[in-house]
Parts: sequence; C-alpha cells; structure tokens
Amino acid sequence: MWDYLVQERADIAFGAYQHTSLVVQCVVLATVLAFALAVLVTRVPRLEGVANAVSAIGLTLPSFALLGFLLPLLSLGTGPAVAAVTFYAVLPILRNAVVGLQGVDRTLLESARGMGMDPVSTLVRVQLPLAWPVILAGVRTSTQMTMGVAAIAAIVLGPGLGTYIFSGLEQIGSANALHSALVGTVGVVVLALVLDLLLLLFGRLTTSKGIRV
Repeated sequence: MWDYLVQERADIAFGAYQHTSLVVQCVVLATVLAFALAVLVTRVPRLEGVANAVSAIGLTLPSFALLGFLLPLLSLGTGPAVAAVTFYAVLPILRNAVVGLQGVDRTLLESARGMGMDPVSTLVRVQLPLAWPVILAGVRTSTQMTMGVAAIAAIVLGPGLGTYIFSGLEQIGSANALHSALVGTVGVVVLALVLDLLLLLFGRLTTSKGIRV
C-alpha cells in the first residue's frame, strides 16, 4: 500500500485538489442560489410548501439516476458532475435558510423598519446574521453529502477521487485494485472531515458572539 501511495502521490494529490475544488465551488454556488430562493420563499409564503416538496423529493432522488438524466444533455466530463453536485448541495441549504430566516423574531424586524432600514438593509444587517448559524449548519450538511456525490460523479468522467474508487472496482483481482479503491474511499472521508473542520472554524469567525452557541 505504501509503495502504491508513493508511486501515485502526484496523481492522488491532484485528484484530491480536483475533488475539493469541485465540492467547494458547487457548495458556494448552491449557497448563493439557496439563499436567494429562501428570501423569495419568505417573501411569498405560499411557495414554502413547494420548496419543502422539492427538497424532500430531491434528497430521495438517486445520484446515479440524476447523472443518467444529465448525461444526454451535458455529455461526459465536468458538466454533469457540476450540475449534479450543485443540485444536491442546494437542497439542505435551502431548507435551513428558509427555517433560519423565518425564525428571526418579528419584533426585531419591526424595530429595524422603525429605525428606517429598507428591506435590503434589514435582510443583510438583521435577518442574515441571526439566521446564519442555521444556514451554516445546512452548508456543513451539504458539503458532507456532496463529497459522496462528487465521488459518484466519476462514473461520467467527473474530476476527483471517485476515479480511484471506480478504477479499483473495475480491476478487482489485479495487484493494485484494492489499493486504488481504498485511496479513493479514505481520501474522500479525510477531505470531508477537513472541510467540515474548516467550516466549523469559519462559523466561529463569522457568527456574532451574542448568538454563538
């Protein structure tokens, strides 16, 4: 195993970088999309049921099925991988963002308006800071989930460590098949733990001390 790691260290490092880059960029994009949708849902309450239904249905949709659906539209490569990872990343963040924004005390919102704040200022300076811990919890959940989705996306030639997993499974019985599968699997787990720790630290830095738990 050690010899395999030494021999493939450059490719493994590059695969880890690709995997991390794919997940981080998709989660950032998903956070922006989910927050915009959550603001819309809180402004138009009748959309809440639709948002909850989409989140529930989306989370039960197998990633293989979604990738199969995207394949004829986006062909092989990074395109379907980005689309699938972003789709799954949006769902937990959207649900938490709606809950977080709706959980802000209405008295505080009225006070902000009484102080002359416009809707945008109220959203940015009052609602977002108070809802941020709940939204960030959704981001952390999303990041952990999409680490696995990004690995599965290797089946459509998406970038990342999933390539090692599928390569190992395809070469069962060969000398390095088990090593390849282990590198991919353990690598994804390690990256997920590292990103979660970084998000935890990011939350400590970006959450107001008055609401920090």
